[in-house]
Amino acid sequence: MPRQSSDTSHRGASVIENTVSILRCFSPDRQELGVTEIAPRVGLHKSTVSRILTALEAQGIVEQESSRRYRLGLGILALAGPLLADLDVRRAAYPMLQDLTRDTGETSALMVWNGAEAITVEQIPSPQQVKHTSSLGSRYQTAHSASVQVFLAFEEIEEIHALVDSGTLQGLDSSSGGFDKYRDLLESNRDRGYALNDAETSPNEVGIAAGVHDHRGALVAAVLIAAPKFRTDAEQITSLGERCVETARRVSQRLGGR
Repeated sequence: MPRQSSDTSHRGASVIENTVSILRCFSPDRQELGVTEIAPRVGLHKSTVSRILTALEAQGIVEQESSRRYRLGLGILALAGPLLADLDVRRAAYPMLQDLTRDTGETSALMVWNGAEAITVEQIPSPQQVKHTSSLGSRYQTAHSASVQVFLAFEEIEEIHALVDSGTLQGLDSSSGGFDKYRDLLESNRDRGYALNDAETSPNEVGIAAGVHDHRGALVAAVLIAAPKFRTDAEQITSLGERCVETARRVSQRLGGR
């Protein structure tokens, strides 16, 4: 009777809430649990717990041992992987960004790609009175943004077409000639090692970005320098570009990349 009453009290909870409650039962000192152990912890009937565990097992989120006890499965890493990668690259990049801002006097930032936008996940503001900064979580969808150029340089041209057609990617001439010119730009960026936004998206700002690669060689982030246009002549842009590339290389090395 108490179990039925407890299960009744959870009827208002969503399936997602019940699933999360079950997953939270597992811990370093409780790595394997059976249905009869989990049910009273979460206040659900054994049949409900068993049904949820069966669904999780089908997705690889949990695994069932021969003793009919469950443990977390490798599938949960696939869900957490993108977040863990972001956390790792932020941790690796932070001291490098501090060095970059101190040495250049300009704002440095770390950007990641969500498949359609470049997102600011870390930033060290310039100590100078006139500077360019953005809020953490700021998103960039303009084709000529330096960080967007870095990420699109590793996308297939068909994917870039799809982003333009969906209205996600902005500021790019959708004609064949426009795409050819943009593809040439991305190729020149790869050859040079960094992407440049020389006041193309904002008349007062210059952006320079270089890619960060992990141990698999995958592009996982971009280091960005943002500076006022009046402080960045051609010679200064070249110098900042070299520093940006060097910082991205150092962050890549910390991630095991080459």
